[in-house]
Amino acid sequence: MRELRDDIAGKHVVVLGMGKSGIAAARLLLAQGATVTAADDRELDVRQFVSTRFPGLNVDRLRIDTAARCMRALHDDVHLLVVSPGIPEHHEMVAAAQAQGIPVIGELELASRFLAVPIIAVTGTNGKSTTVRLIGEMLKADGRRIFVGGNLGIPLSEAVLASFHQASDSACPFEMVVVEVSSFQLDTTATFHPVVAVLLNVTPDHLDRYASFEAYQAAKQKIFANQIPSDAAVLNADDPRVSALTTSIRAQRILFSMTQALPRGVCVDGGTIVARFEAETRPIMDVREIPLRGRHNCSNVLAAMAVALQCRCSVDAIQRAVRGFAAAEHALESVRVVRGVQYINDSKGTNVDATLRALESFERSLVLILGGKDKGGDFRQLREVVHQRAKGLVVLGEAAERIVEALGSVVPIQRAATLSEAVELAARLAVAGDIVLFSPGCASFDMFENYEDRGRRFKQIVHALAETG
Repeated sequence: MRELRDDIAGKHVVVLGMGKSGIAAARLLLAQGATVTAADDRELDVRQFVSTRFPGLNVDRLRIDTAARCMRALHDDVHLLVVSPGIPEHHEMVAAAQAQGIPVIGELELASRFLAVPIIAVTGTNGKSTTVRLIGEMLKADGRRIFVGGNLGIPLSEAVLASFHQASDSACPFEMVVVEVSSFQLDTTATFHPVVAVLLNVTPDHLDRYASFEAYQAAKQKIFANQIPSDAAVLNADDPRVSALTTSIRAQRILFSMTQALPRGVCVDGGTIVARFEAETRPIMDVREIPLRGRHNCSNVLAAMAVALQCRCSVDAIQRAVRGFAAAEHALESVRVVRGVQYINDSKGTNVDATLRALESFERSLVLILGGKDKGGDFRQLREVVHQRAKGLVVLGEAAERIVEALGSVVPIQRAATLSEAVELAARLAVAGDIVLFSPGCASFDMFENYEDRGRRFKQIVHALAETG
């Protein structure tokens, strides 16, 4: 770690993309003595941006610029380009840097190079945030000092900054870090090395960014690239795509399954979650004690248990963490009941598979609100479950026409221009005892800043609906 600090000090680094990750990376680099150019495709108000995003830091070595102007100024003294997850590999600045031989890495890769503690990393198309939070709660219940973040919301660079501020060179406030990692983050890794790497599932997603599903799968597989035989790879035995991707793994494999009796790993046996390691079978808890809705969340619990047991957490700590666990905001979140209709916020359902899992979590008659920025998913996958559970569908956003084409023959569909109109139409379709499920199956960026912004807006609309009587 000391060698990297010495290597980066005094060097010129360009950080492209001034979202959470980019800002955290820039702060980390400044703290380590680098000269930083913070670039964004937007034109930023420099004075306001610096005062709000870099408070208390010496910004003499910081420059704010647009990506276009910065790209034209790329030259030999640029040591490194750090890109945020939202920056695609075909971005013209990335191409320009590569053409000049400037290394290109992501914020996750940058931060991991400064960490001297073990990393637990979780990826997958769906369930990452829930599983990371579960692992964090299990480790905390066992008395471990941990950092939980990554794609979950707090960039890994923040953990590094916290360790610099709170500890000496020979110590760290965390025993380990638990991070959610996306395919976009994995794209820009080179040496990223989790001692425990988890792959939950792989289903088609982000096909608006990747050239093919195979390219997306390859990005997920990079989580195992730098593991060694003493590390652990936690894998979903119920997902055939996961099995197909993991043939070259060097780490020891630990499986989890809802349907199979595993010789080694965590599985369900007659309604009881059991762990089998080294010829010993240990009951963990009854599946009915899991407070989360849906079979997919039970699978997430099994994955988290496998990690916790690998980290030698006690069964008691695991049980306490699961029993006290609450669902994350925007993930099958019950908002309120209005005139006998239950409104569910699943704005975090940003792909077709996530919406499928959400629909499968309910047996009651429901109205589904679906749509947003199209990511290239196949909405035809929803036909059977929509036919079985939905009495009506309200669509909105850029993907609306594709959804109508895929599902129009299955269930009555109404179009809405705004989310407010969508909720109003759904409320008219629903009767007491029904559910209105907002699980968009799409990205939010056509109408909202992110899925959190979209989910908060949905909840505001529902609460306003209740107040109007």
